[in-house]
Amino acid sequence: MTSRPDHRQDPLSRNCSLARALDIVGEWWSLLVVRETFFGAHRFQDYVDQLGIARNILSARLKRLTGAGVLSRTEGEGGSVEYRLTAKGEALMPVLVALLQWGDAHANPDLPPVVLVDRLKGQPIAPLTLRAADGRDLGPRDIRALPGPGADERLRERLAPRRMTRVADGA
Repeated sequence: MTSRPDHRQDPLSRNCSLARALDIVGEWWSLLVVRETFFGAHRFQDYVDQLGIARNILSARLKRLTGAGVLSRTEGEGGSVEYRLTAKGEALMPVLVALLQWGDAHANPDLPPVVLVDRLKGQPIAPLTLRAADGRDLGPRDIRALPGPGADERLRERLAPRRMTRVADGA
C-alpha cells in the first residue's frame, strides 16, 4: 500500500490555494498580528501590548509573516525595528473584513466591538458580498468550482462536470 503524504504537515504538497494561504496566515495569532498592523501597530511592544501575546510566540509569528512577504521588517535609528504591511499583506484586508463581519453576525451577535468606516465619508462600510462579473450578487448555490490552469490531474477529475443522468419517463 502506498502511503499518502500528510497534507496538514505539508500544505505545499496540496494543489490548493486555500491550504497554502492557511499555511501562511491560518494560525489565529498571525491574523491578529496582521489586524493590529492595519490598526497601526508597528513595533514589537505594540503587538505585545495590544494582543497580550507571549513574546516567543509573537517573535515566531513576525518571522513567519516577514518570511512569507506579508510584513516587511525595517530597522531604524537606535536599533528600533518596525513592521509594515507589504502589498501582499494589504491584500489580506478583504479577508479580515469578511471574517470580522462574519464574526459580528455569527460569533459575537451582540453589539460589534469594532465598526469599520469609510475614512473619507465616515460611513460604515457595506457588508462584503460576492459578485458576478456583471455585478449580480452571488450566493453559495450560484458558484461552481472548475479546474484552473494550475490544477493537477487529481483536482481536474474531482472538479470535472458530472454527467447528467437522464431519468426515463415513468421511472
